[in-house]
Amino acid sequence: MFVLFNEMPGEAKVWAYQMNREITTPEQEVLAAAMKNFCEQWRAHGAPLRASFDIVHGHFLILAVDESASEASGCSIDGSMRVLKELGQQMGVDFFDRSQVAFLIDGRVKPYPVSALKGLFGNGTLNASLVTFNNLVGTKAEYLRHWKVEVSGSWLAKYLPKSTVA
Repeated sequence: MFVLFNEMPGEAKVWAYQMNREITTPEQEVLAAAMKNFCEQWRAHGAPLRASFDIVHGHFLILAVDESASEASGCSIDGSMRVLKELGQQMGVDFFDRSQVAFLIDGRVKPYPVSALKGLFGNGTLNASLVTFNNLVGTKAEYLRHWKVEVSGSWLAKYLPKSTVA
């Protein structure tokens, strides 16, 4: 059953999917309609799941499920991934591309290839104070508090020139 994202409890399980490109406003509307329909139908072992989603910055889909009534099963999670693969094919977007890391620069999301990060930090294009996204958050509370994080406090700190690491 679909629930508004802001009504999901802090302990709701979340999955943060970074799209390989920014989607347009019309594409966001298509994605929102498809995800609302998916959330309405999403079940685990026949029991409806209280689920929601949020589309953020045109680059991220945050999927949430409140497991206090019914837990998401392996099959139900596989079902969500199958739906995202199908939607991705229809929209020409990849929800599972891990070859890019996104940064928030001047209020806009800018993805860079992982393979280029060392050079981009080395030449100063990217720096310790930029905000990046921790797509490994596991709950809504973690998402709200720790999804956006400065590079210096993330796994990306290993790419910082040694003179900038405290």
